[in-house]
Amino acid sequence: MPVLEGHWGSDLRMRDSGLGVCPEEPPGSPEWGPLRTPPVTCGGLSLTLELPALIRQLRAAWRARKGGPCSREKRHGSTWVEAEKEVEEGKQDEENSRAHLEAKSRLNTAHADVLLAKRRGSYPPIDLHILRNSIQSGETEFSTKRQMKHLLSIQRCYHTSRLLGGLAPHDSGSLYLLDDDYLGQAAHMLSKVGTWNFDIFLFDRLTNGNSLVTLMCHLFNIYDLIHHFQLDIVKLHRFFGMVQKDYHSQNPYHNAIHAADVTQAIYCYLKEPKLADQLSPLDVFLGLIAAAAHDVDHPGVNQPFLIKTRHHLASLYQNTSVLESHHWRSTVGMLRESGLLAHLPAEITRVIEQQLGSLILATDICRQNEFLLTFREHLDNQDLDLLEASHRHFILQIALKCADVCNPCRSWELSRQWGERVCEEFHKQGELEKKFDLEVSPQCDHQVDSVPAIQSGFISCIAEPLFEEWNRFTHPSLLSQTMLDHLHKNKAHWIRLLNPGTLAEEQTYACAESCDAEKGERKNIP
Repeated sequence: MPVLEGHWGSDLRMRDSGLGVCPEEPPGSPEWGPLRTPPVTCGGLSLTLELPALIRQLRAAWRARKGGPCSREKRHGSTWVEAEKEVEEGKQDEENSRAHLEAKSRLNTAHADVLLAKRRGSYPPIDLHILRNSIQSGETEFSTKRQMKHLLSIQRCYHTSRLLGGLAPHDSGSLYLLDDDYLGQAAHMLSKVGTWNFDIFLFDRLTNGNSLVTLMCHLFNIYDLIHHFQLDIVKLHRFFGMVQKDYHSQNPYHNAIHAADVTQAIYCYLKEPKLADQLSPLDVFLGLIAAAAHDVDHPGVNQPFLIKTRHHLASLYQNTSVLESHHWRSTVGMLRESGLLAHLPAEITRVIEQQLGSLILATDICRQNEFLLTFREHLDNQDLDLLEASHRHFILQIALKCADVCNPCRSWELSRQWGERVCEEFHKQGELEKKFDLEVSPQCDHQVDSVPAIQSGFISCIAEPLFEEWNRFTHPSLLSQTMLDHLHKNKAHWIRLLNPGTLAEEQTYACAESCDAEKGERKNIP
């Protein structure tokens, strides 16, 4: 039974998005929503005709009523000139209606572009010319085959939503939300989504670049959040698609794959024994949404870059948690634009939006010590009570912070890829700063800051202290111990790559030890 059911009337029922009509439903049926009106007739004329034909019929009916040249009495006496004039008038009507439709289409497109620009604060991709001249706008993207397949997927979800009143089948798996292309290997990977060795790069390839949407649909179905919050499938899929699309694919690191990786990690943390039985459906809903959207519309540069280039986002958020504030506001904008929570009471929607902001703002790396010290104090005092909503929310903040920086805790193959990607993004920013004679930010000079140096320093200063405290909280936890083991091994590996001489000395020393042992064995042979 949904916890919010008391706030809904007895007649609450999900409506479809108005993409089509059901002719078999009578006009008086409650199924006819505000966007789905039954066919209308006026004076014996069917209003389902195309606009030019409808205009001609209305004109003829009006002239007949007024006794004009098209009336029944005068039609027999009309000359070929009048007939020709009538044909010309018909052609002119068609041209006028066509021009009207084209103008209306251009107006709608322009309106959509304005809405998109309002929501995507940093779009198009960061460039100093655009930073200094914010009036420039991005080029219109043309439809691709992938976008067409996405639209077809929406139609299939809409068909399911219309037939089921907007609700998912309770006894089916989550793969009804997926296209046929996603079945097979992707479905097999989803069955193991809770394992720590989950390869998000492979999963993204198997889903044709739709790893975030696919993963979120699957997890929402696992936790039965669709039924609990009475969510419309069409709106839910639309929201996930908007979030995924608003990630910049040209970013080496802060892209939709990173968001999917963080979402998979937060799912693993939510399954920890100390959390799994204490979290409410609202906690899970907030944790998954925050993980998926925590870096949405990331421009590929850091906060100091936005501040020193006087970017409008830095001015808007007064140089404090600039990117995180933008990620949160973008998420709220997409929630409202998709209408996902429109059926909930306003006060509950407001609480959800505020708590999403609290979670996303916690990922600001500048607030790392603040959260770490508070977390350590709670663990030392042993005063964390997960029955209290405020304490559960704090643990969700810590879990999201851990998921956001969990790359060094993966296996070496995955950790290395993430380390190279984030450093590539740093170095791209450094090249941009050099190009425009700006001071190069720390860790952004590829000639000075190598990948092993950046990664080993990040593990020592950020990841290691945080995951040691997380291990204290979840103890005894096999997952936390596995993450720490990977963390220590990866740190040692980066240090060896940083000092290749050390690696050669270790290999020489190991070789000498084996030779000495072999000589000793030979001496003991009788």
